[in-house]
Amino acid sequence: MIKNLFCCLMLSFISLKSAAQTNELRQELKQIIANKNATVGVSIKNIEDKDTLSINGNLKMPLMSVFKFHIALAVLNKVDEGKLSLTQDIFIKKKDLHENTWSPMMEDYPNGNVNLTLDKLLRYTVSHSDNNGCDILINLVGGTKEVQKFINKQGIKDFVIKVNEEQMKTWEKLYINTTTPLATTELLEKFYKGEILKETTTKYLYQIMIETSRGLTWMKAGLPEGTELAHRTGISGTNDHNLRVAMNDVGIVKLPSEKHLIVSVYLKEITEKREDTEKIIADITKATWNYFAKKN
Repeated sequence: MIKNLFCCLMLSFISLKSAAQTNELRQELKQIIANKNATVGVSIKNIEDKDTLSINGNLKMPLMSVFKFHIALAVLNKVDEGKLSLTQDIFIKKKDLHENTWSPMMEDYPNGNVNLTLDKLLRYTVSHSDNNGCDILINLVGGTKEVQKFINKQGIKDFVIKVNEEQMKTWEKLYINTTTPLATTELLEKFYKGEILKETTTKYLYQIMIETSRGLTWMKAGLPEGTELAHRTGISGTNDHNLRVAMNDVGIVKLPSEKHLIVSVYLKEITEKREDTEKIIADITKATWNYFAKKN
């Protein structure tokens, strides 16, 4: 009886100590985002230890190209079901390659009318944030409603997708696709644990997220060189009043202990300079890394 009581007291002490330390990180993050001309939402979770922290975690935030992760999940689910194959050819028509948008694929194949494997299309979209590739994938799975339905089936309610990249060229439509930092962290955890896709497709998507070539001065800049980060970025342009709708970076970080940390950072209604906004994300990531790397 006394032994059990002692164990309970020790567990309570450890829990209180952990909460106090997490509160130190919370205060540091609040200092980073204080007085910034942006609304910032953060959700953090150590997958193995289950430590969590959020600031404005339930705020609805514009997704931007973060939704390419959600779209990839829907596509790879079709692969798991045998309805699609990573090796199958997708015919890319000239009319599929819209101009005045971010599209490394269009730079490589400016005339279109070419067959690309689904694997290559996913790599363009997820690793290099190709907007044309994104819209082709949305059409391939049956439209935004099918992506919405699939993500909702995973138990994620705070997620809205109604418009594609081409439609988001209209300023007002940049605000339509939304999620929350907490919903993103929940989805990333389910994905990492293999609760959404089969093992092979989970590893495949995780790897092409590691190979992300965008946002090198965002979350990645807050981590020690060589740190494994599987992530997805998203950013809007600015209007005539220097207002940026959103800049986001979400992902899974591998700690020195081999444990894994989910970090979901969303910023909206931004009037900071781009480089200063990128530094907010990098500083949040650095503070989070320092806390959890030392703790683990």
